[in-house]
Amino acid sequence: MAEWRAVLRRPVAWFGRWPRWCRRTLVAFVAIQLVLSVAAGGYVISVDLPPDPVPPQASVLYYRDGRTVLARIGLTDRTDVTLDRVPVGVRQAFLAAEDRGFYDHSGVSVRGLLRALWSNVVSDSGQGASTITQQYVRNAYLTQERTVSRKAREAALALKVEHRFSKDEILERYLNTIYFGRGAYGIEAASHAFFGVSVERLTTYQGAVLAAMVKDPTRGDPAVDPKWTKDRWQWILRAMSEAGWLPADAADAVPYPAVAEASVTAAAVDGPIGLITDRVEDELVSAGITRQQIRTGGLNITTTLDATAQQAATTSIGKALLGQPKELRPALVAIDPGDGGVRAYYGGDRGRGFYDDALAPRPPASTFKPLVLAAAEERGIGFRSYYNGTSPRVFSDRGGAPLYNQDNLQCPVCPLDLAMVHSLNTPFYALAERVGPGRVRDLALRLGVPEKYGDQVTMVDLKGEPTPGRTRADIAIGRYAVAPADMASVYATLAGGGARSVRHFVVSVTAPGGGVLHRFAKKPVRVLDAGVAADMGAVLSQVVAEEGRVPGVAAAAKTGSQQYGNTTDSSDAWTAGWASGLAAVVWVGRDKPGPIRTKSGQAVNGDGMPYDIFKNFLAGAFAGRPAEPLPTASFVGRHDAGDLETLEGDVKMAPGMIYQGPQKGDLVDLSLAVGSWAERVSRLDDVLHKFTASGLDFSVAFVDHRTGRRYAYRGDRAFETASVVKVQLLAALLLQTQDENRQLTGAERKRVGKMIMASDNDAAVKVYDKIGGAAGLRQKLQRLGLDDTEPDPKFGLTTTTAKDQIRMVSALTAPGGPLTSASKALILQLMSSVNADQTWGVSAASFEGEQTAQKNGWMARSSEGGRWIVNSTGRISGEKTDVALSVLSHGHKSRQEGIATVERIAATTRSHLGW
Repeated sequence: MAEWRAVLRRPVAWFGRWPRWCRRTLVAFVAIQLVLSVAAGGYVISVDLPPDPVPPQASVLYYRDGRTVLARIGLTDRTDVTLDRVPVGVRQAFLAAEDRGFYDHSGVSVRGLLRALWSNVVSDSGQGASTITQQYVRNAYLTQERTVSRKAREAALALKVEHRFSKDEILERYLNTIYFGRGAYGIEAASHAFFGVSVERLTTYQGAVLAAMVKDPTRGDPAVDPKWTKDRWQWILRAMSEAGWLPADAADAVPYPAVAEASVTAAAVDGPIGLITDRVEDELVSAGITRQQIRTGGLNITTTLDATAQQAATTSIGKALLGQPKELRPALVAIDPGDGGVRAYYGGDRGRGFYDDALAPRPPASTFKPLVLAAAEERGIGFRSYYNGTSPRVFSDRGGAPLYNQDNLQCPVCPLDLAMVHSLNTPFYALAERVGPGRVRDLALRLGVPEKYGDQVTMVDLKGEPTPGRTRADIAIGRYAVAPADMASVYATLAGGGARSVRHFVVSVTAPGGGVLHRFAKKPVRVLDAGVAADMGAVLSQVVAEEGRVPGVAAAAKTGSQQYGNTTDSSDAWTAGWASGLAAVVWVGRDKPGPIRTKSGQAVNGDGMPYDIFKNFLAGAFAGRPAEPLPTASFVGRHDAGDLETLEGDVKMAPGMIYQGPQKGDLVDLSLAVGSWAERVSRLDDVLHKFTASGLDFSVAFVDHRTGRRYAYRGDRAFETASVVKVQLLAALLLQTQDENRQLTGAERKRVGKMIMASDNDAAVKVYDKIGGAAGLRQKLQRLGLDDTEPDPKFGLTTTTAKDQIRMVSALTAPGGPLTSASKALILQLMSSVNADQTWGVSAASFEGEQTAQKNGWMARSSEGGRWIVNSTGRISGEKTDVALSVLSHGHKSRQEGIATVERIAATTRSHLGW
């Protein structure tokens, strides 16, 4: 006994030698731990485990009145299964993905719980770090709110669940309650939704795909973000290998399972409302409410949508597109400027899960001109300043390519408000240059355009364009793509007097018990002077007066049409504007860029179908409401800050005078095309001899594919190719891919698009290298029958003849030959899609209604005293026309002089030959 007393005294004595403060601290710490343990145990005991999980309930979306039902979203499929029907490998995939220590812990990860609590208290990040048991408890019994109390209750219930049920029972319940996306609730429904089989037929690797989706059921859907899902799938396989459940190389050796593309929820909510429910769900997920809670939590969601406005949107679009070609796609977004609430939304009519045209970036064309004017007023330039509105004009950042006004309208002394009404390009391009394109972009960002779409910075040149990563004055004519929804935010900010509110779809969300889970907080931010915004309304109300007033509504608007290639068609047609209390943007286009036409074959432009939709929408949305006037103009800025010093030559100087300039085909005089073919050729030879006698050095060649007639003037004379060789480079690359029995890769397709449409030299050099340089090009040119083109080891120094250029164009249109029909079609399509501002050259020999597929090129040679080489080759086609024409020239004092010479020769050729 004495020995035991000595043993017990030893630690006490040791403890007694500690400093008093140390002993007290330790005692206090132990006491606190005991108290906390007792409190925690008491809390766990006090939390009752519900007898059964809360049954899943669909959530209801209401219009902004909080009473009228907009839609119901919820479960579409659930079938519970016993755990023995779930293959062991599939179970292991979920354990590897979500909780590798599931069978070893008591239901709660203490380290994960502490980390989550700390994160929620300090940074409100909403971290979970939950075990499978905790996830089951959260899904079965609790809400998804991110609070300390919810996390504590989750832990307490998890401990009780572990006490009541076995591990296998918990895993079974978990697999039957988890949400996988596509409306699939539970693993049996998910097996059918993604693989079309019952759960017992799932392979381990298919099960790993489903396990990957648990983290994010929307992004995890392979049809939405296949890379994200595959990356997580491989991570799960590696975790299973580490656990000894799969071979070590499974993640790299096993092919990714095929997943069904169709979503079972695509038609769950159909029509335009379907995409609205998608946008509401996206917004709530961003606010911290999970998709599973939205689909199963029985939430009451009051949206910003207005029943009258939404009906007006659907009706106006339905009326406009009734009987029209199926490829026409519309979008409409209407926003209340006061709070940013979306009052009407139409991104497509196919329902949930489909492509949303309202979120797809498209070139906004002239609807961007008001932003240029607003940026100018911020710099002190008033809307009554006079600008040079002649057409064409040449600007410094366009590589010498002339810019035209639509229909080549002329307004030499043009006030900016009048230029806006007639949508003249040249004054606003000049204005953007003066203000600074970067400032226009900055204003667009302030008004509502996002900084990026995905990884791509908005409103800057892409790689292969003139100034990659920078903004050019092309922003003035809407070349940089913006989504219709974001354009609606921009115009809503203008309509709101320069105060910007966040665009949103949700007013509030309440749980079945009445607790508020989310409420939108209105926080408008002033981003533009109210006087500038008022001036934009005053100017754009003049556009409405010109295009047609909205019955009973004072409105402001701007139309815009993005030209398709060098045709008279548009690929994107817009109207954007507002009335007091409601801004709206309408877009009409196609899934992929192409000509948009009505059933009668007429081109769809912004002042046509989109403007009709806009007018009818506003009239319907404001039905029964008193019309309110727009703010009066503030006349911000000076009115003597124009650029009339840039006017050249003999022009009409009357202020505000608008008249039509030269039109397509004006240089052609078909009255000269008389007599026999031989007589026409003789007269043309005489004229061209006079041109050469005056010092011009050029060649021209022509072939009429309908009649077989040919003509050449010095057609065998060799000239440096400049950029016209890029067509031959593309043809050579396509021949190579045909030989390799493959299609162009995505990177190659992007590269050749830049090479032809943007005349990108870097892309051309890569193609030149890909085909084997000069030797490879020469060999492929011989297969095409082009013997006069002589490739040079240094790209750009290759020489060619007009006859060879004609042979190249003919090879694209004649039957047979080494190029497949698909290769020919691609080349012609790219040549037809050359930017509208590049349609100088042989297109001068075409008339309205004819289409030109062409490639132009120019370069200055320092060895020739800076003299210019200017070439143009292409195909002109129409109902009665199908010709190939090439003009090569050099020795010009300036690029513009060279362009004028090439166009004069092309038009003269048609004038005398009269094809």
